[in-house]
Amino acid sequence: MTTTLRPTEPLQHEADGARSRRYQVCVNSRPVGAIHLGTDPAFGDSVAKILDLRIDERDRRRGRATVAALAAEEVARGWGCRRVEASVPGDAAPALRLATALGYVLRNRRMDKALGAVPPELPAGSRGRPMTEAEFVVWEAAGRLDYAESWIERGVPAAEAHAKAERDHERLLPQGVDSEGMTLSVLEHEGTRVGTLWLGSREGLGFVYKVETDAEHRGRGHGRALMLLAEAQSIAVGRPAVSLNVFVGNTPAERLYESLGYRTVTHHMYKDLL
Repeated sequence: MTTTLRPTEPLQHEADGARSRRYQVCVNSRPVGAIHLGTDPAFGDSVAKILDLRIDERDRRRGRATVAALAAEEVARGWGCRRVEASVPGDAAPALRLATALGYVLRNRRMDKALGAVPPELPAGSRGRPMTEAEFVVWEAAGRLDYAESWIERGVPAAEAHAKAERDHERLLPQGVDSEGMTLSVLEHEGTRVGTLWLGSREGLGFVYKVETDAEHRGRGHGRALMLLAEAQSIAVGRPAVSLNVFVGNTPAERLYESLGYRTVTHHMYKDLL
C-alpha cells in the first residue's frame, strides 16, 4: 500500500510571515486522515512545524501516522527547512512514543498548575517588591543573552537564537518595567535581594516567563518562594492557573515545579532535517 499526502488547499501565507498547508493522508488514494504543516514564525522559514496530525480511528495502529510524518518531513525539506518541530499533548503517550521513534528530541515542556482562591503565604522573612528601572536595565540585558544561550544549547544556530531573543523581548517588554500585562518583581529575604520574577499571562492564565534565584543565594528555597509569589500575584488578578515552560535538562527546576503540583500539558520536540 502507498501512503501519500494530498493538498486540500493552496499554500497559505500568514500575516506573521509563516506559511502553512493542509493535506489529506491517503492510502492508495483513500483518505485516512489529515496533516497540517507550517513554518514556525519564531524562527522564520528555516523551521517547519507539524501543527496537527490525525489518523481516522479505523486506520490507526497501522503505521499511517509514521509514514505521514515522514512525508511531511520531505515537504519541509522542499520548503528549504533545516528543522521540524512538533508539540505532543502531555497525556498522549502513543504520540510521544511515535515522535521519539522518528528521532524527535524533547526540548521543553509546558507545565500548568490550577490555583485556589487563597494566595499562598511566602516563607517567613521573604517578600516581593516591584523591580526598579535601574534593576530592569541590568536584568533585561542579561536575560536576553541567557535566553538566546538556552536555544543555542538545543541546536538553534546562534544568529537565529539571538534574533529570537531580541524579537521576543522587544515584543513582550516594549515599555520596560511598565510594559502592559507584565509584572516584574524582586524577591527579598530579610532585606536582601535573592531573586527575580517575570510574570505575565497567556490564554487567560498566569504565565511565568522567567524565574531566577541570584547565584549566591541558590539552594536555600528561594526558588520555591518565587513560584509562590507568582501564584499569589496570579490569584490577586483572578487568574485560575499558572503556566510555564521548562527546558529539558534543567533538573532542579523540573523537580521544583513537580513538587509544587505542576503537571506536563505539552511536550515540545524537534528534529534536524539532514
